[in-house]
Amino acid sequence: MYINTLIKIKNAGAARKHFLKTRYTKIDQAILELLKKAGFINTVEVKGRSYKKIIDIELNPERPIKGVSLLSTPSRRQYAGYQELRKVKNGYGTLVISTSKGIMNGENARKEKVGGQLLFEVW
Repeated sequence: MYINTLIKIKNAGAARKHFLKTRYTKIDQAILELLKKAGFINTVEVKGRSYKKIIDIELNPERPIKGVSLLSTPSRRQYAGYQELRKVKNGYGTLVISTSKGIMNGENARKEKVGGQLLFEVW
């Protein structure tokens, strides 16, 4: 689940580690690619085959993840239209949303006029 991966990244950044390994899922890979575009992660590399796949993550020491706010949990889902999507921490953070066009950040969802399930905010 992507929640474990986010907390691992946040804790590794707090411990001043630069590398991290986690198990592979498609949603984790999509979210890590978004975090890479946002500048929180330097590289994301998938290694292994079949059920033994892992993801190697290199964290960005200049921009560590300081906080994570989980908006949707497995027991409580939150949805929003594109008009309701706002900036996180005055543009410093990133909102990640799961839409019908895939996982994207809040800014791209507003541009494409697509709403969906709010996953989390990171800053």
